[in-house]
Amino acid sequence: MKRAQANGLLLVAALIWGTAFVAQQAGMRDVGPFTFTGARFLFGAVMVAPLAFLELRRLGRRGTFLDVRDLLACGLLGAVLFLGAALQQIGIMSTTVSNAGFLTALYVPLVPIAGALLLRERSHWSVWPASLGCVAGTYLLGGGSLAALSVGDLWVIASALFWAAHVMLVGRVAARKGASVTVAMLQFLIVGVLGMAVGFGSEEVSMDALERALPSIAYAGILSVGVGFTLQVVAQRHTPAADAAILLSCETLFAALAGRFVLGETLTAEQMAGGLLIFACVLAVQILPLWRARRAVAAETG
Repeated sequence: MKRAQANGLLLVAALIWGTAFVAQQAGMRDVGPFTFTGARFLFGAVMVAPLAFLELRRLGRRGTFLDVRDLLACGLLGAVLFLGAALQQIGIMSTTVSNAGFLTALYVPLVPIAGALLLRERSHWSVWPASLGCVAGTYLLGGGSLAALSVGDLWVIASALFWAAHVMLVGRVAARKGASVTVAMLQFLIVGVLGMAVGFGSEEVSMDALERALPSIAYAGILSVGVGFTLQVVAQRHTPAADAAILLSCETLFAALAGRFVLGETLTAEQMAGGLLIFACVLAVQILPLWRARRAVAAETG
């Protein structure tokens, strides 16, 4: 797959995820966040299971098989994804779709920051002012006071830590044996089992409630999980994590548009400025390093 094709798949994933915030909020009317998370990821696992089976058969004919290390890596990936998805789902219960979209995007500057602090990877200077800009944007999004952020906003901010970890890990795990679809299916299955286990243990679950929430669960499961996350896993084998982060960050704008036109949500001028500041910083932390690298290549070849 060419890099441009991979980038296109990531943009489609961002569109799906942004609009899925509406379904995620609607589903909370009938079931709890863990049950919703578990059910939608089980939908996704079932959807991609046939593709994973075909992929494993193809790899088997080449003499490539998943070993214990691969399964443990998928387990870690699934656990990180579960924490990100569950915390975000809890947050969506008491915040707007627009806020959830913008605050989820905080994971983007966290990717290079974590790379610099934990993996000693060199980060572009733009990471640090962009991070401060994201804090300022969060302040504005809270109406001019961090204390004014809702409990739901804080849960979504916490989920951003795990989304950042997932972006950093998923490309590495998927590239180990070239089993990207299988990796996607296994992580979905892990999230689904964890979500349903916690949901049945801590939430009131009934068949009537699940039936009422089924359209939202199906939309979030089939498209957001089955299609969106699979596109991410496949595409990130062919594009760097930093590039993936900038494209996936467009999810924030798609979420704001879906909240406005589907749910009729409105933002104050101050909140809109905060959301746009976060988005601008998210773009800057990815575009500026790429622009500098291209200038350097052009200077060497010119």
